[in-house]
Amino acid sequence: MTGWFDGRAGIVTGAAGGIGRATALAFARRGGAVLVTDLEACSEEGERTVEAIRADGGTAEFVAGDVTSAKDQENLVDECVRRFGRLDFAHNNAGIEHSASLTDMEEVDFDRVLAVNLKGVWLGMKYQLRHMLAAGSGAVVNTSSLAGLVSPPLLGAYVASKHAVLGLTKTAAVECADAGVRVNAVCPASIRTPLMDVLTPDQLELWVGRMAIHRLGEPSEVAAAATWLCSDEATFVTGVALPVDGGATAK
Repeated sequence: MTGWFDGRAGIVTGAAGGIGRATALAFARRGGAVLVTDLEACSEEGERTVEAIRADGGTAEFVAGDVTSAKDQENLVDECVRRFGRLDFAHNNAGIEHSASLTDMEEVDFDRVLAVNLKGVWLGMKYQLRHMLAAGSGAVVNTSSLAGLVSPPLLGAYVASKHAVLGLTKTAAVECADAGVRVNAVCPASIRTPLMDVLTPDQLELWVGRMAIHRLGEPSEVAAAATWLCSDEATFVTGVALPVDGGATAK
């Protein structure tokens, strides 16, 4: 594959599985050195991501971190620069879902979803962009969702968080454009990951039924979009919310 990221390095959060693992592998296959990160409790799966990258001939290391912690997020940037000498790209992908109606949702669940999905993206960008702005180059991609573009029922906290991620992405893109740093978002529809396990059969049918391509997407299909957005193939693209949705937004 073309070495879009030869000589470059970056961070992928939520990389112990799913879209994060697929994106970490995709960056590495394009020549990038990848700092793989996820929660301490997910260290074993995070190391498996690293092993898969190395088995494929790539370069990766794992560092545990909680995206809701400013200290951990700053440390991820420091570790990427310490281990690989630079930070050129980042994929803020870590996220959680919670299914409940707005009236039945518990405050603790609402707060947790917003902390991981929204605050986690903000904290990631805060420290990533500081380094990239000083360097005068770099690209960030955030994982929003089809739920950042539409509003399905029973996912209110998730919907709110993913809409807000797009607002943060656009603000960051505008603030950083003059410095040569780009910020974009991917908006996946129903992707074959463990997060789909929280959906009821009726909810799953609702999501798949939205799409013109009537199947679940694959993590690798989101990874292809995320890596393209961070590559020099997309140097005039910033502030976009790119649907990877099987045609859901076209219906």
